[in-house]
Amino acid sequence: MLTNESKDASTHTIAHNTAESAWVPDLEDFERVRRGHVASLEDPTIVNSDGRVVFDIGAYEFLRDGTTSPDTVNPHLWRHARLNAHHGLFEVIDGVWQVRGYDISNITFIKGKTGWIVVDPLTSEYTARAAMRLVSQHLGEYPVTAVIYTHSHADHFGGVLGVTTHAEVAAGRCRIIAPEHFMRETIGENVIAGPAMARRATYQFGPLLPVGPRGHVDCGLGIAVPVSPPSLIAPTEEITETGQRLEVDGVRVVFQLTPETEAPAEMNFYFPDIKALCMAENCSHTMHNLVPIRGALVRNALNWSKYINESLQLFGMEAEVLFTSHNWPRWENHDVREFLVLQRDLYKWMHDQTMRMANKGLTPLEIAETLSLPEEFLRHEHTRGFYGDLVHNVKAVYQRYLSWYDGNPANLHKLPPEAVGRRYVELAGGAGALLEHAAMAFERGDYRWVVELVNHLVFADPSNARARELQADALEQLGYQAESSTFRNAYLMGAMELRKGPPKNPNPNVRARSMVREMTVDQVFDTISVRTISENLGGVTLASNWTFTDLRDSDDERWTLGISNRTIYSTRNSHSDVADVAVTLTRSKLLDIVLQDTSFIDALKVGDIVLDGDAAALVSIFGNLDTFSMGFPIVEP
Repeated sequence: MLTNESKDASTHTIAHNTAESAWVPDLEDFERVRRGHVASLEDPTIVNSDGRVVFDIGAYEFLRDGTTSPDTVNPHLWRHARLNAHHGLFEVIDGVWQVRGYDISNITFIKGKTGWIVVDPLTSEYTARAAMRLVSQHLGEYPVTAVIYTHSHADHFGGVLGVTTHAEVAAGRCRIIAPEHFMRETIGENVIAGPAMARRATYQFGPLLPVGPRGHVDCGLGIAVPVSPPSLIAPTEEITETGQRLEVDGVRVVFQLTPETEAPAEMNFYFPDIKALCMAENCSHTMHNLVPIRGALVRNALNWSKYINESLQLFGMEAEVLFTSHNWPRWENHDVREFLVLQRDLYKWMHDQTMRMANKGLTPLEIAETLSLPEEFLRHEHTRGFYGDLVHNVKAVYQRYLSWYDGNPANLHKLPPEAVGRRYVELAGGAGALLEHAAMAFERGDYRWVVELVNHLVFADPSNARARELQADALEQLGYQAESSTFRNAYLMGAMELRKGPPKNPNPNVRARSMVREMTVDQVFDTISVRTISENLGGVTLASNWTFTDLRDSDDERWTLGISNRTIYSTRNSHSDVADVAVTLTRSKLLDIVLQDTSFIDALKVGDIVLDGDAAALVSIFGNLDTFSMGFPIVEP
């Protein structure tokens, strides 16, 4: 019978983590993370308007008691988590403050002539609002005159409604500044693969894990992700070139565009009057992901390194403080320069050595097993893998240049997990024989082999309780040993779901309302087309013309949406001469339907939608759309 409880560290895990603890870390990080502390929230629990907990840093108090690393956490990760657990309002330099520890990201406040310039307003309006209260309480109440989004990930813009409003922005009292293509990348990165990416993100960040030494301890870039949908206000200004200068509420800012680095749209910037450099998320106190395990476009490691080098040349010679969107700052010019050099060289080393090995004929798995970080990086904690991991980043570099395929035809069209699992079980002489072999491997601490071997049996027979238990036990030990927070979370999430099953959430993933409100017609139609149930559309060919009355005199006013060869297609600025039906509505009403605030039929009844032609054509389109669930299985069929 399966147990739902986590287990102790094995003797092999204890030995592994004991050996890791022998290294002496950079003790100055504990001084850096405390430097400039002004105050912390009196109540560490942040709730939403309904009283539901959004973020609770108090749950991680066990990290702050000064105890040594437990057997169930890699000592390097334990130390990193202890650093991330420091929370409150901190003075970075005269005129610059950060609130850290109440979200996975940092929010930065720069004092302008008349108010606050806010950099990266966190993930949630509730965590951002709590940060704003803390700042107002200790530094005085001032309006927010500008918000700067460093890049197009939700933890850097999602709390914007906690610091300003649509009305303030519309009235011109608050500027919203972002890198070019911010809106395209913000909406686009997660639209097509949104449900799958959100499900996989539960493994990367581990929000369902119990907090504690046997469960969730950290997310690498910060302690945890708040449980709240992001908000969004579109930028009023875009930065379009490196060297562009703005005066923002009396503060001079010099910008550096860094596309295709940590985000598709990202930028660093420098405040020359106070010699403060913001490196966005292009630098952190950890090796970053070249592709996150939740999924995303593969990042450009070579350009990433070159942009850090450009930052070093543009700003590094005079910057006296460096702050980032995560973790803690660095002070004094020599330390800033050393930090930038190491970060630059880390991404270049991973890129160059992966491709050196690839050009010698090694496959991604072989390269990941061959390469190990040299001492130059291992001796500095900020170049270790608390968030990204070398074995995963190697594969990302390989994928960017050579695709997922390793060149061996045996891997071109492999059997799916269930089919190959049945064959491996048969080859092993049955489930019992396979489990006996795996149990012996577990006893000798060969957990990676246990996971690979038993995975075949779980997929061949997910009802086999002994297989699920052994697989969970092996994943758990790998999690306890992992230096990377994302690897730990993934291993422990896999173990938990083998014991308890996947999350009980059959409903489709509904994206944050504020995000959906910013989607273009093109993005809505692309999202719809991904849901096409192709097998229902054999022999169906049709076209519908759409007119959006609130998009007059733009290329988005007229659209053709149709079915061809079992595919839904859309064409901008076009109406078909042979359309089966014409639809007239507003883009706003289309988004109401997407958000399920109303139905197509109800909008039609009240006259918000006007049809001319065969309404059955729309049934062929919208009646053959699949639904997605956030609860699909990952570690079992």
